Amino acid sequence: MTRLWGVRPSWRTEVLGEFFCPGCGGDRNYRRQQGRRWLRLFGAPVVPMGPVGTSVQCTACRSRYAPSALERPTCTRLSGMLRDAQYTIALAVLAAGGTANRLTREAACGVIREAGFEDCGEAQVLAALAALSGIGSADPVPGGDSPLDEVYGGIGSGLAIELHAALEPLAPHLAPQGLERLLLQGAWIALADGPYRPAERDALAAVGHCLALAADQIDELLAVAARTPHP
Repeated sequence: MTRLWGVRPSWRTEVLGEFFCPGCGGDRNYRRQQGRRWLRLFGAPVVPMGPVGTSVQCTACRSRYAPSALERPTCTRLSGMLRDAQYTIALAVLAAGGTANRLTREAACGVIREAGFEDCGEAQVLAALAALSGIGSADPVPGGDSPLDEVYGGIGSGLAIELHAALEPLAPHLAPQGLERLLLQGAWIALADGPYRPAERDALAAVGHCLALAADQIDELLAVAARTPHP
């Protein structure tokens, strides 16, 4: 039997999109909706009872979540962020160590191809490196060099900016093992032609900083990479 009266919300859709649904465990479509409670008589709304607030509803499982659920990237977006991070780390370490050594160039290109840029060869990598390394280097702040150059040494402020942009939004969404793997990939590039150069260590420290790794953790990982052959 239909209830004579009751209080139930009514929802108005504001935005449609795609998100990672915690209930489904994958990328799904969502509705972001504003709700208002209504006193209903025979199912029909008759008296408004106040706002419910905003919620996000998965169109597949119909579960509702707080708007903060949209802060987590979709699987597709996360995969793209990870590719960009690997690419940027490879460029930063290559810039710090120099491009003259063939082994270092090959190691950097190998990481970039492993990240998913299969068609990105050495020529494209060196062209991107030249473009990014020049950003900011010709425009020092008045009275001195760029602050980013002071912190990150030989990688240049252009690549320092790229590291921040690529790694910091990604770091909260990776497990500790994933963060460590990114730093180790950069370390293996630096070690391809021998022990770390000071500029390479500075670049790797910058990578670790952007990944929110502690300084002692960065040092330990770099030491492990130096003792362990590239898998």
